[in-house]
Amino acid sequence: MIKIKTAAQIEEMKKAGALSKMALRHVGAMVRPGVSTFELDQLAEQIIRMHGGKPAFKGYGGFPGTICASANDQVVHGIPNPDVILRDGDILSVDTGAVVDGWVGDNAWTFYCGTPSAEAQTLCQVTRDCLIAGIKQAVPGNSIGDIGYAIQSLAESHGFGVLRDYVGHGVGRDMHEEPNVPNFGKKGRGVRLRAGMVIAIEPMITLGSNHVSTGADGWVVSTRDHLCAAHFENTIAITEDGPVVLTADEHGAWCSLQGGCM
Repeated sequence: MIKIKTAAQIEEMKKAGALSKMALRHVGAMVRPGVSTFELDQLAEQIIRMHGGKPAFKGYGGFPGTICASANDQVVHGIPNPDVILRDGDILSVDTGAVVDGWVGDNAWTFYCGTPSAEAQTLCQVTRDCLIAGIKQAVPGNSIGDIGYAIQSLAESHGFGVLRDYVGHGVGRDMHEEPNVPNFGKKGRGVRLRAGMVIAIEPMITLGSNHVSTGADGWVVSTRDHLCAAHFENTIAITEDGPVVLTADEHGAWCSLQGGCM
C-alpha cells in the first residue's frame, strides 16, 4: 500500500532529509586518495548522531555500516572497510540515510577521488543529469513510467547501461515503502503519481553492460564486466506545486562531484 503523507508530515521529513544530506556532503568533502571507506563511515555516523539522528542503514537487514561506499565497478551496498583505501582516479558512490523523529531521509552521490578518467567523469555527470530528469517528471498526474523513461532515455542516449535489478522506492517511516521506482520504463505506464507521495529516485547507471552480481559478503553489487558505475539519489515529495527535494541541507540538494570539496 502506498502511504500518502500530509503537508505537515512532509515538513517533518525535511529534518531527516537535511541530516542525510549534511552527512553525505561532509563525507564527500573527505573523499581523497589515502582515505579508507571506514573512515568515511565513522565520520557519517558521528555527524548523524551528533545532530540527534540515527543511521538508517546500520543494522538494516544486517548491514554493518552507516554508509554504503561503492567504488568504481561496485554499484551499490559496498561495506565500509579500513582496508579499502581510496586511490587517485577512483569514483566512489556514497549512500547515506538518517532517521529523525521516526522519519527516514535517503540520498546518494558519486564523487571523484582525485582525477578519474574522462569517461568515468562523463558517466557521473550523465547519471546526475538522469536524476534531475527523473525529478522533473515527479508531478501529480504523471506515472512511475514517466520517471523511468526520462532516466533510461537519457542514459542510453549516451551509450550507458541502466540497472534493472535495483530500483528506487517509496520513503517514509520505513526506508523502503511502496511503490518501486525503476530507472527504466514507458511513458504513461505504472502507478499514477499523487500529491503526498514521497519517493527516492536513484539512477544506477553503468559504463557498459547493466548486468550485475552480488559479492561473497552478500551485499556489494558490482558490474559483471567490471566497468564503472555511478549512483545518485534524492528523496522527493510529490506536491501540487511540483517536486520538492526533501534531502536538502543549508547548502541545497546537490553536492560537488569533486571529492574533497564541500
